[in-house]
Amino acid sequence: MKTYTYTEKKDTRSGFGDGLAELGRTNPDVVALCADLTPSLKMGEFIKENPDRFFQIGIAEANMMGIAAGLTIGGKIPFTGTFANFSTGRVYDQIRQSIAYSGKNVKICASHAGLTLGEDGATHQILEDIGLMKMLPGMTVINPCDYNQTKAATIAIAEHEGPVYLRFGRPSVPIFTPADQKFEIGKAIQLTEGTDVTIVATGHLVWEALEASKILNEKGISAEVINIHTIKPLDEEAILNSVSKTKCIVTAEEHNYLGGLGESVARVLASKLPTPQEFVATKDTFGESGTPAQLMVKYGLDSKSVAEAAEAVIKRK
Repeated sequence: MKTYTYTEKKDTRSGFGDGLAELGRTNPDVVALCADLTPSLKMGEFIKENPDRFFQIGIAEANMMGIAAGLTIGGKIPFTGTFANFSTGRVYDQIRQSIAYSGKNVKICASHAGLTLGEDGATHQILEDIGLMKMLPGMTVINPCDYNQTKAATIAIAEHEGPVYLRFGRPSVPIFTPADQKFEIGKAIQLTEGTDVTIVATGHLVWEALEASKILNEKGISAEVINIHTIKPLDEEAILNSVSKTKCIVTAEEHNYLGGLGESVARVLASKLPTPQEFVATKDTFGESGTPAQLMVKYGLDSKSVAEAAEAVIKRK
């Protein structure tokens, strides 16, 4: 069994900040906008190097989306930055009408997503954002797993024509993907091979899935772990190829089980290859204040929960 280790932890929002800074040096059409949260979005280096290509909009997120849409008309590639809650729920009408409906080339970059925002509590811990964004026609939805992958994704989306929702987080998490790995939008990455159960995970839950595979291996269970960094378009082929072998699947995400990765996978399986499935996700609830680690355990998003879901779904084969 292939195992993954790490020597460093870093927040995925720093991957965004460093990716944006690199884009600032290589792509003159990239511009950045922020709603009064530049330190939290790690946008400082881009601003320092490109002050004439940065727009501080203030606490006016809806206005930011409208300005970003307008900038695309002149050929610019705007990257908007604020918390995931404010990037989606607060401005859904503006995204739908001004960006998605007209296919504007805006990159909506959202930090502090999910429960691992931590102590700021339920009002900031959006767990519905993937669902909101994936339902918009033409919207690409990306949720990378660590610093390296977030940096690579940030750079990659500048070359993609059309609106993108890029979701990342606040806490420091293990860096376990290669720094030079090519990021392909819509292409899942198989991390381990297995024969007994498929585990597809996204974002922070990818590391938890890898840790779960170690727990399962100690019990003689062979788990195939797949990193689904792009939720839309979904790599249906990778999922179907895996479950055709394992005959069961667990989906794992830091998001409500309604509207997230799990539902997208269930749609594919229901229409093409009906398969027993277990969902590791929040269960139609808001979050609460606490440390990221405490919340992951309480809401059943840790490696132990993923392993238990795998054992449960194997019994349903």
